[in-house]
Parts: sequence; C-alpha cells; structure tokens
Amino acid sequence: MIGYYNYTVILTYMSLVSSVIGMFLASGVGCSGSHPEYAIICLMVSGLCDMFDGKIARTKKNRTDAEKNFGIQIDSLCDVICFGVLPSIIGYSVGMNDWIDIPVLVMFPLCAVIRLAYFNVAEEERQKQTSEVRKVYEGLPVTSVALIFPVLYSFRREIGADSFPIVYEVFLFLIAIAFITRFKVKKPQMKTMLWFIVLGVVELVWLLYKTKNI
Repeated sequence: MIGYYNYTVILTYMSLVSSVIGMFLASGVGCSGSHPEYAIICLMVSGLCDMFDGKIARTKKNRTDAEKNFGIQIDSLCDVICFGVLPSIIGYSVGMNDWIDIPVLVMFPLCAVIRLAYFNVAEEERQKQTSEVRKVYEGLPVTSVALIFPVLYSFRREIGADSFPIVYEVFLFLIAIAFITRFKVKKPQMKTMLWFIVLGVVELVWLLYKTKNI
C-alpha cells in the first residue's frame, strides 16, 4: 500500500476524520438539518489532536527521512481541510450564503493553503540547517482557529441571528490575513499547551451549555 503506516500519524488522521464529520454536520448531510454547533465541537477535537500529533511523532526515534517528510506533508494537507475548509463551511451554515460572502469563504482556505505551503518550504530548509525543534512560527498558525471560533460561536445568541454571520465573516477575513502576514509567534511549550487544553474544555462546556439553552 502507498504511504507510511505507523502510530505517528494516527492523531493526524483522527483530526481529519473529525473535521470531515464536522462538514457533514454543518451542511446537514445525513442528518436532520444543519448543526454548526456540533461542527464547532468537531473543529475543537481536530485542534486537540493536532496539538499533540507532532510530539507523538517525535517519540519514534528511528524514523527515516521519507517518514519525516511524509509526516510534514500529511499534517499540512489535513490542516488545510480541518482548519482551512471546515471554518468556511461552518460560516456558510450560519448564514454566510449570499453571493457577496463567497470571496471571504474562498479567501480563508486559500490563505490557509498559502501559509501551510510556505511553512513546509521553510521547515524543509530549516531542517537542513539544524535538528532543533522549531521555537517560533511565522504568521498566525492555522490551528489557532480551533480556539478562536468556538469562543465566537458561544456568543452567537448574544450577537444575534442577523448580526452573527457578519461578525463571523469579519473574523474569517481578519484571521485569513493573519495567516499570511509576516510576524513571529512563539511556539507554545507544554505548560502553555496544557492551558490551551483547559481553555478548550471550558469552551466545550460553555458551548454545550449555550447550545442546550438556545
């Protein structure tokens, strides 16, 4: 079979599966109506998986260069779907379904693709020069949407049904620009990542509470 099959890519594939399910839920395929709230939860699950897939991959000490390169490529390809395409589909499901919204819905995954492709090139060059773990990112990491959009969605009722698609669209546009803007972001250490998990759990509980009471 084509590909490299070992435990180092399991979380990456789980992230992808979660986001594809989220797309079905957001679009209403196979269920009674659109459920963007559950799609948001799928986005969070994808973010959680992505947070640890790199660390798990590095525990396999005998990886070949081909396996390492495969891991980099498969991670970015999955990230495009999870954190580039899914947020746009959620945007469509919450009301960004007019022709004027299409440019932003298309721009968001496009900027995510550009950022991830640039990251792959830069990472390949960096690994030729050093074996150290990356310490900073350039541009806003695409995985950040797994924390940003759940917070935004949890205030959907307060923002209002008519205004929320506009607010969501503004966030899509600004985040897309941040993907391809040249600025440094310090890579989070384990302590910070644990805080992200705590934040994610709080977001999930809050989102489920708000969904139940809508």
